[in-house]
Amino acid sequence: MFTGLIEDIGIVKNIFSSQIEIVTSLKEIKKGDSIAVNGVCLTAAIIKANSFVADYSPYTNKNTALSKLVINSRVNLERALQFSSRLGGHIVSGHVDGTVQIRDIKKIDNFYQVLFNCKESFLNFMITKCSVAIDGVSLTVSKVYDFGFEVFIIPETFVSTIFSLKKNNDEANIEIDILSKYVKKFTNERSGSISIEMLKGNGFI
Repeated sequence: MFTGLIEDIGIVKNIFSSQIEIVTSLKEIKKGDSIAVNGVCLTAAIIKANSFVADYSPYTNKNTALSKLVINSRVNLERALQFSSRLGGHIVSGHVDGTVQIRDIKKIDNFYQVLFNCKESFLNFMITKCSVAIDGVSLTVSKVYDFGFEVFIIPETFVSTIFSLKKNNDEANIEIDILSKYVKKFTNERSGSISIEMLKGNGFI
C-alpha cells in the first residue's frame, strides 16, 4: 500500500524486454521491496549502488503508461507504506486502472490547474473532492466534466514530481480511489433494495 506522496524523482537508466532499471536517491531499498513507479506497484528484483531493477508483465506494459517510458525519462517513486507511517495522502494500492490524457495545464496564481480526458467508466467513480492517484500522486478532484475531470496542484507537489515535466496530450496512469470502488459495488448490488431497515442493518443509521 502507498499514500500517493512522492519521495523521489527517478531516472530510467535501462529498459529491457520485461525489466526496467531506475536510478534513485532513495536509500535502504531491499530486494523484494514494493516501489510505486508512476503509481504502478513494481517489485525490486535487483539492487545496485544507486539504482534498482524491477520486472513488469506484458499486462502492465499494455494497460499503463510505462510503455511510453524511454531512457532518461523521469518517474515518480514512492516506497510502500509502513504501519508506523502517517497516511498523509490517501490509500493507494499501486494497481493502476488505466491511463488518462492531459487536456490542459494552466498556472493560476501559484497553483496549477490540470484537466484530464478520461473514459466514462472512470468518471462513474468520481465526485467533486474525491481522491485520485495520477502517476502515483495523491490528488483531489476539484470538478468533474463530461469529458473528464480537473485537479489543482499546489506548487510543492508540482515541482517535486514529474508534473513539472508534463505537457498537453501526455498520458498518465490513473488509480481510482479504492473506497469509491467499494461504494459503487455495494450500491450496485443493493440497487432497488435500499431501505431504512437495510441502512440500520449495515450500521449507517
